[in-house]
Parts: sequence; C-alpha cells; structure tokens
Amino acid sequence: MGVMFGTDGVRGIANKDLTVDLAMRIGRAGAHVLAREKSGHRIVVGRDTRISGDMLEAALTAGICSAGVDVLRVGVLPTPAVAYLTRELEASAGVVISASHNPVEDNGIKYFGPSGYKLPDSTEEQIESLIKDPSSIPSPVGPGVGRCIELDDASERYIDFLKKSVPVDLGGITVVADCANGAASQVAPRVLEEMGARVIPIFNHPDGLNINRACGSTHLGALQEKVVKTGADLGLGFDGDADRVLAVDSRGRIVDGDQIMVICARHLKEKGQLTKNTVVATVMSNMGMHLALRESGIKVLETKVGDRYVLEECLRCGATFGGEQSGHILFLEHNTTGDGLLTALNLLAVVKSQGKPLDILAAQMERLPQILENVRVGNKNQVMSSPVLFEAIRSAEERLEGQGRVLVRPSGTESLVRVMAEGRDMGALRGLVDQLVTVVNKLA
Repeated sequence: MGVMFGTDGVRGIANKDLTVDLAMRIGRAGAHVLAREKSGHRIVVGRDTRISGDMLEAALTAGICSAGVDVLRVGVLPTPAVAYLTRELEASAGVVISASHNPVEDNGIKYFGPSGYKLPDSTEEQIESLIKDPSSIPSPVGPGVGRCIELDDASERYIDFLKKSVPVDLGGITVVADCANGAASQVAPRVLEEMGARVIPIFNHPDGLNINRACGSTHLGALQEKVVKTGADLGLGFDGDADRVLAVDSRGRIVDGDQIMVICARHLKEKGQLTKNTVVATVMSNMGMHLALRESGIKVLETKVGDRYVLEECLRCGATFGGEQSGHILFLEHNTTGDGLLTALNLLAVVKSQGKPLDILAAQMERLPQILENVRVGNKNQVMSSPVLFEAIRSAEERLEGQGRVLVRPSGTESLVRVMAEGRDMGALRGLVDQLVTVVNKLA
C-alpha cells in the first residue's frame, strides 16, 4: 500500500491536506490507470453531505475529464450505492468523496474498481505514482475531453436494488432512523417507508456542516432517547456515508455489529444460506460473539482490524458474510462493500420473519465485559517485539483459564499500543489490563 492511500482511500483535512490540486491529480491519475483501456470510459462519482464535497467533486471531475474519461455524477449517495452503481452501469471505476464517520472538516477520496470492490494495493500504488509524476498522462483535446453527465435516477436505482435484495414487507414495524445528517438522509427513510415500515427520521436535514455532529452510529444517545420516547420497535443509526449501521432496541439498548452478525448469521444458517458456514470478523469482536456462533456450529475466522481485511479474507476463503463491531458488515451475495441500509434491511427481515423483538434476538449473544486502554509509546514496533511483553501476555492469558482473552496490538494510525482484556470478571480484567499497561509503559 502506498504512503498516500490508507486502508480507506486518501483522507485529510479538506482544503489543507486534501487540496483542490490534489483532488484533481487523484482524478486524473485514477482515470488514466482505471479507464484508459476500458470500453465506455466512464467513472461514477458520488459524495456525502460535507460542505467541502462540492469543491472536491468539481476538482476530481475536472481531473477525470482532463484525462479523456466521462464522469457519471450521482450526487449525494451512500458509499455502497456508488459501489453498486459502478457494477450496474458497467463503469470503469467508481469514486466516493467522503470521510465516513469523521468530523466535517475531514474529507476523503476512495476508488472502487469496475467490479465494485476497493482497489488492490498494486493499483493504488500505480495511481499514487502518477499523482506524484503525472507527466505520462496524456491530455486529449477537442472531442477527446471527457464530459460530466448527471445520472438523475441514481437514488431510484439503488433503492430498487435494496428492495430486490431483501424482499420483505416491513408493515407493522416502527423504526427511528438516525441518518447522521449524511448520505443516508434521503434514501434511508424512503426505502424503509416504501417497504412498509413506519419511519421516524432524525438528523436527516444536512446543511453541509452538521454531518456526524452528536448523531449517527458514533453518537447514539439521541437515537436511544427517541426510540424510548416514541415507543418505536427499534432504531437504526447510520454513519456519514451510510456504509455501516448500529441498532437500538425498544428499551434504548445498543445492539452493536457483533450482535447484528450473530442475529443474521444464525438466521442465514437456518435458511441454508450461510456460505461456507463461516463468519469473518476482526480480532476486536467480542468473545461473546465467538461463543454464540460456536454454539450454533458456525465457524469464525479472524482478521486484523479494518473492513478491508474482512473483505480480503472473505474473498480468500469463499465466505460471503462478515464484519466489524462498528456495524460495517458485508453481505457479499448482494454488494461488494459494507452497506448500512442492506444490513438494516437484513436485520429487519429477521425481526419480521421470526416475529421476535430486537431485544430478544440480541440476547442470543452474551456480550462479555471488555476493558481497553490506549498507551502512547515512542516506538510501537519495538514495544510489540519485546520478549518481556510476550511473557506478560502469556501469563495474563493463563490467569483467565480459557474464560476470556487478552489482546495487545499496535494502532495502525497512531503511536499507540492498545491493551484489551475480555472476560466475565471485571475485577480480574482490570487487574490484568493495569499490569499489562505498566509493562508497556516501562518498555516505551
């Protein structure tokens, strides 16, 4: 993976790190790499509701068109909608301008290949090389210049896709939908209503500045209060680009991604639709999820933290279902990336078909207590390679006697070592984490 592209595209503070010039160069380089040999020469471009989206979209579009490639502009749409439309329209690529759940000053640019999957590292490295040195990219003139084409029915296409993917009548269910003032603000209430649910939308009036502000999947307090106050059956909390969702039951209790995966995986297995009888999850998933799935005879494969790694493992082993505790969940039978609305509809389909409220379904998994501490260090690789730390972790795991686990890992983006312990005895966990934090601090 190149220096510029992280695990989820190029990100930074808009107009400071992610400048207009950089956006134009990303568009130009991406178009050259992804569309130069493809018939049609079209790239789908969508974005979330950030104020910087207009600016970056204009620059990105200019770069793509300057390389002789057409832009199919879909406007504000969820990230998974762009992935779907890229495949559906047989475009050369798709691009999303979004920083997901990050604050409004941040933004990002992420490419999808023609199949709708995120780009492999090798392709990102080609693009990054051309961003730094664009001299080999031709600049066509006259009829060779690309056009910007508005796709007026983009939302309708995505909504139709969702309804066909999960054909369920949601009549009789009342849902509070927290749209995070982001990309789900229009499509989420609409698709839920069209499928029969009574919808109470909140945070669905984006003004360019209020995306993710005290709302959405990272700030569920308002959603919890609204569900209880209105007597709704459940609540759904999307993030800014709607590629993830968390839920709230009728009593206002959070149902996280691990619980959603248990609910959906067990239902899929009962219907004979859980491919490879396998769920792919990250090392941060709660041990309670492992225990619940094991009881159902479902295999769990673990990856590093990040939906990118969940996807890679699914493709490697042939599984089609997996995700993260954050609510970024893959249903690869239907879409190529995490899709908050697709996940929400699958969860609602289980509620409807089993005739059970969400709190009963969520109780299928006992969430084990978990303590996580972040320790700032000078050299995280040196700390992680220490035999002293290795022995301390081994000793801690022995003391849990198979009734919990210890995880010590470096942050992927900061100079931190994360120390986590999980089990049924909070007192014991606290003592183990404190001891490990002391060891890490001494090594730092």
